[in-house]
Amino acid sequence: MDSPELLNAVLAGLAMTAAAQPQKPAKPTIRVKELSERDRRRLLMHFLQLDPDDRLLRFGSMLSDDLVTQYVQRLDFSRDSIFGVYSPRFELVGVGHLAFAPRDAIPEVGAATSKERLGELGISVLAKARGKGIGSRLFERAAIHCRNADVDTLYMHCLATNRTMIHIAKKAGMEIHRMHGEADAYLKLVPADPSSMLQEAVAEQIAMFDYSFKKRARAAMKLIRKLPKFKNE
Repeated sequence: MDSPELLNAVLAGLAMTAAAQPQKPAKPTIRVKELSERDRRRLLMHFLQLDPDDRLLRFGSMLSDDLVTQYVQRLDFSRDSIFGVYSPRFELVGVGHLAFAPRDAIPEVGAATSKERLGELGISVLAKARGKGIGSRLFERAAIHCRNADVDTLYMHCLATNRTMIHIAKKAGMEIHRMHGEADAYLKLVPADPSSMLQEAVAEQIAMFDYSFKKRARAAMKLIRKLPKFKNE
């Protein structure tokens, strides 16, 4: 067997060996979309699915259904930026609420920036959707939005027992301060550039396409289930 034939035989053997190896299932891509008024009802459904312990971790207190409803009704989409992750079944499984506040509103963090505003982020992920990186993706989306809005400090406040949020904060390199059972963390962001502007615009366009596809698929499934054949099954 000459050299080319030997090489081809070796490559073929390697290919067969690789094909025989068990393949890890590819992780689904997480698309983060900026939410709007039309998502308000699904936002309410999302927060109402949080059990008492999760509501405590998200809001810092045990909110009743009525108080959660009031919170969602007061959300101002023109003032704040709210991001969401929809599941393939068109369920809102992750939410990031990014509010902008004057730096004087949080003195211990405001001292770290010369900008007029800083961003404050709260994240919630349904229990059945955890462990997939949704919280980290929501954080990344909020961070790049802050950069492009000329905000260089992103702040998170949570209970010191909220290990998930503290893990996300540490992973992002945030400076964490703990006091009286609560944790404050903030991250200094680099200034915006053409790349960050393009990155956010493209990500939003792709997320919008993904949202529309899932919405239409959900509507189609509802229509199919109404057909006589499926009603009788």
